[in-house]
Amino acid sequence: MRNEVTIGQAAAFVGVTVKTVRHYHKLGLVEEPERDSSGYRRYGSDDLLRLVQVRTLAAAGVPLAEIGPLLDADATLFAAALADVERQLTERIEELIARRDTLHRLADGNRALLPDRAVALLERMLGLGFPADEVAATREGWVLAKALVPEGFDDYLTHFEHALEDTRLVALTRRAAEAGAWEPDDPRIAELATAVADHYLANPALLKTVTGLQARTEAAARYTLIAHHGEEQTPAAARLAALFEAKLRAAGIRIPRLDAH
Repeated sequence: MRNEVTIGQAAAFVGVTVKTVRHYHKLGLVEEPERDSSGYRRYGSDDLLRLVQVRTLAAAGVPLAEIGPLLDADATLFAAALADVERQLTERIEELIARRDTLHRLADGNRALLPDRAVALLERMLGLGFPADEVAATREGWVLAKALVPEGFDDYLTHFEHALEDTRLVALTRRAAEAGAWEPDDPRIAELATAVADHYLANPALLKTVTGLQARTEAAARYTLIAHHGEEQTPAAARLAALFEAKLRAAGIRIPRLDAH
């Protein structure tokens, strides 16, 4: 068949650039036509058809490395290959949708890192009168917990939901937040630690908010990272936490120590 158009015309007719046509030649997807007497390559209808086929498959998401074998396959193999490409595209689309959703959630820093259920609990804490810095510290601890112990996080949130329904515990926790501003030797700290520990021990279900993630941790290392994250506590808050944990340990509750290995 007589070749009739130049590479520039062929590219324009097919809807690609000359550079793309040459790339297809380099990859062996389209054979280069012979040069005419003037030294120019001339593209005929067969060449244009092949270019259209390659361009169409490439635009559909078929990797260039797979297009040659695909075009040379019989009808059955061609259909099977297209089905596989469709599956790969579907997976990529799902991944892109997930990334887009994450970008949308970035408008709310909490929602970018935590599930809606956890965000709702943080908002509930604010509504119950917990100080904003206490809620922020809880949020950061949860981000770590979700990353380090993902399989136990939903159960932990369930325990936390139940704890927020305990008005006595909520009052004690708010009091503990206030205690951070006390002097470390204030006798009220020991009294408060005893009151909080006694309440936990009298309500075993509450202990799961303290111990719920431990069974899934390795030598307590992950637990201590979560429980003591960002611990730039005031001396009073540190003493209160230490007394509380000590009282639980004395009652036989397993609480990993910060220096556990």
